[in-house]
Amino acid sequence: MGKALFITGTGTDVGKTYVTALIVKCLRDAGLDAGYYKAAISGAEKDEEDGTLHAGDALYVKEIAELSETQEELVSYVYEAAVSPHLAAQLDNKPIDFDVVEKDFRRALSQHEYITMEGSGGIICPLRWDKEQHVILDDLVLRLGLGALIVADAGLGTINAAVLTVEHLRARNIPVRGIILNRFHDGDIMEEDNLDMVEALTGVKVVATVKSGDETLDMDAEELAKLYQ
Repeated sequence: MGKALFITGTGTDVGKTYVTALIVKCLRDAGLDAGYYKAAISGAEKDEEDGTLHAGDALYVKEIAELSETQEELVSYVYEAAVSPHLAAQLDNKPIDFDVVEKDFRRALSQHEYITMEGSGGIICPLRWDKEQHVILDDLVLRLGLGALIVADAGLGTINAAVLTVEHLRARNIPVRGIILNRFHDGDIMEEDNLDMVEALTGVKVVATVKSGDETLDMDAEELAKLYQ
């Protein structure tokens, strides 16, 4: 059975999928057996010819990290509406079955030494909210017993967003493995200070920074692998 790490963001559009792809690629480029999994994707594009939905996030990671799995093996639920998964599921009348999610995750874990599981949006993203179940993303992380790596934008506002995300994870007893700052500019006084302040206020290490356009993760693969448990 492999090891896993959950990737969450401080919010929408912080570049979580972009960084996740670099993480999986970093491991694979070092010769490690690394895979990817995501429970649900909303905002998928529909093929005009056959009507199938293309799970953009999963397919992007598949391309960058050169994964062999099919879309169906990489993600369990794909929705067209570009809204929170719980609402997209309601619109499609296709609620997430978390027994299915856990089964798919365990299968991925059995096939690879390292599984990177990407979340949807921020850690308080509702996955299912109906008469039968109320499930937030952090509930799923707890069910699967995962630790989390946080992706945050390096720019203005990230101190508040990163600290609140860390505090929420700790309140739910989810281990925080580290933080990655995306869209980072070396020498930018504000972003350098954001890095220092996030570490000072949380006690969590910023394990890497990523610049726009980076094609590799500037992090030792062995150190990255230690974040997986």
